[in-house]
Amino acid sequence: MSVNYNVLGLVFASMHDSSVSELTEHRTMGSIPFGGRYRLIDFPLSNLVNSGVAAVGVITKANYGSLLDHLGSGRDWDLARKKGGLHLLPPYSQTGGIYKGRLDALANIWSFVEHSNAQYVILSNCDIVTTIDFNPVLEQHKNTGADITLIYGKGYYDEAKNTSTTILQFDEENYVKDVLVNPKIKGECNQWLEMLIISKELLKQIVFDSVSRNTFSLTKEILQNKECGYKIMGFEHKDLFMRIDSTEAYFAANKRLLDSETRRALFMPKTPVYTKVGDNAPVKYGLESNIKNSLIADGCIIEGTVENSILFRGVKVGKGTVIKDSVIMQGTTIGDNCRICEIITDKNVEIRSDKILNGSETYPVYIKKNGKI
Repeated sequence: MSVNYNVLGLVFASMHDSSVSELTEHRTMGSIPFGGRYRLIDFPLSNLVNSGVAAVGVITKANYGSLLDHLGSGRDWDLARKKGGLHLLPPYSQTGGIYKGRLDALANIWSFVEHSNAQYVILSNCDIVTTIDFNPVLEQHKNTGADITLIYGKGYYDEAKNTSTTILQFDEENYVKDVLVNPKIKGECNQWLEMLIISKELLKQIVFDSVSRNTFSLTKEILQNKECGYKIMGFEHKDLFMRIDSTEAYFAANKRLLDSETRRALFMPKTPVYTKVGDNAPVKYGLESNIKNSLIADGCIIEGTVENSILFRGVKVGKGTVIKDSVIMQGTTIGDNCRICEIITDKNVEIRSDKILNGSETYPVYIKKNGKI
């Protein structure tokens, strides 16, 4: 993949943190562990790198210590570069305190954008798990002369379950004619994937106009404001995407990885998903261990039974223990003769021997980081 210095990537690491408040109590949305060895920010970063984008800024907000530890210099994403590379951008607003919205955040870090030689900017969040090549989007954006190109996907929407979804409606020429935030509807809709392409000059105009008007929301002030008169078009992303907008959605998205077709759609050979290398030992399976349809990361020690579950790095499962339909994060230790079903454990949880924990598919039990049971 050739390097494209004409495009700058900006990733918001903390948008919609409140929708998964349990998982983001001590971390940002971008640093939520996913799929056994990844973090959510790995997907937008990998998409940008695989699309040839050489300069990426990550806009932080709060609780970003684990994010900094995960990203480091950006070497694992081939972003430790003298020209371009990975840049971690501060969360503080020019008006004081944490930024209030996307436009406020962009105003705060604009000096970084201004120093870039890029002509176009790609904005992305971390709450959409997908694999996408941005080059066809950029080509369409140039060919149509659009001011803003929104990337969307067709998917089932239920206002009772989806908490941070923006629905797009188009006319016959694929111009956006309406933008609805969490509407009271149900069924297949055009869901904005919180990704867009815009020229740097137009973005500068929008950002500084918002500063003068003391407005903060890109969706409300620009996309929903028909008086702006911008030419906003859509690009349909036809591949798999999963939205993490609740703890239940996070649980379901992890469980979907147990399906081989889902894994093939998300982890394609030509567009790998990069992450921080762990350099752990291989999995150690005990003589009485029994594994069925599960993802087991390196460094685990399994002496019991694991079915339909995702185990992150360094998990220990004792003898006689049965784990079913659960997501067990890094460093968790589970003693002997336990029964674990429909559970999410955060990092470094300790479950002592002879415990029985049961949740449900629609309401998994969550055990917070460093919890002891």
